[in-house]
Amino acid sequence: MNNQIEPEDGHIPDTNGDGIDRRGFLECMAWAGTGVLWMMSGGILKSYGMSQMIDKASGRLKSGLVVPKSDFTFVQISDSHIGFTKPANPDVVGTLQATIDKINAMPAAPSFILHTGDLSHLAQADQFDTLEQSLKSAKTDKVFYVPGEHDVTDNGKLYLERYGKGTKGNGWYSFDSNGVHFVGLVNAFVQVDAGLGTLGADQLKWLADDLKGLSSSTPIVVFAHIPLWAVYPQWGWGTKDSEQALALLKRFGSVSVLNGHIHQTIQKVEGNITFHTAMSTAFPQPAPGSAPSAGPMKVPAEKLRSVLGLTSVNYVEHNHTLAITDVPLVQS
Repeated sequence: MNNQIEPEDGHIPDTNGDGIDRRGFLECMAWAGTGVLWMMSGGILKSYGMSQMIDKASGRLKSGLVVPKSDFTFVQISDSHIGFTKPANPDVVGTLQATIDKINAMPAAPSFILHTGDLSHLAQADQFDTLEQSLKSAKTDKVFYVPGEHDVTDNGKLYLERYGKGTKGNGWYSFDSNGVHFVGLVNAFVQVDAGLGTLGADQLKWLADDLKGLSSSTPIVVFAHIPLWAVYPQWGWGTKDSEQALALLKRFGSVSVLNGHIHQTIQKVEGNITFHTAMSTAFPQPAPGSAPSAGPMKVPAEKLRSVLGLTSVNYVEHNHTLAITDVPLVQS
């Protein structure tokens, strides 16, 4: 595959004639996997790639598909990058809408949406406006957010004005739903050592206090933008002080940590904690270490599904019950 990695300045020669026109890109994105449907049953999370549930030709739920019963469902989306206009995707609003269309095609509306950061590309008011307007068409009652580094280029002023009400510090918070405790952490405000995220002492103290009164049998879902494990520190794909947060979570029987930032699906299991990163609704990035640097990856439209939907790495380090189980609905 003649993938091209787009540098940050956006200048990329189209020497192979594989530029992505809007129609072709959206046709691929209409069925490429860009969101994750999470189903909670008996304290266990199961994840379903939304492209597995939607028929490519009709855009509707696949005929005869049996979706397991669950206590409740929610959807994770990430890295919308509204305002991005470079060759890797000239229409990020259109691809976000393609994801929303999948959400609306689900057999039952999810309880809520988790957006794990980089809502915008440059933290501008019109970009946040466009995102909110798009998400109004989603068939769900609530959207929960955490910021990515692209959302806080103004030191988080606009993000916190819009999404920080009722939160602590730089926007961290928690809530309960259907017996599950959700914790939204913020690790994108301060980046160190080539871009690693940081939580900071104040947030770690708040997290300890937030978890203190919970039973160890309470299912926990933590969501943040930058991964809370070392995916690839050389590219800043990790959080420097995450071990302190993870130590606070080890006493719980079921912990699921959901992140974005790296624009691809990677899963890791450490004892009772399962880590899961989500694909972007905007553009793919290269697999860890497979390119000179991280960044938007420009590919031919017909190759888009292979870089958005089929890149999956699984790590199982301990033989314990999993908090998340990926269940394919279509056998290859």
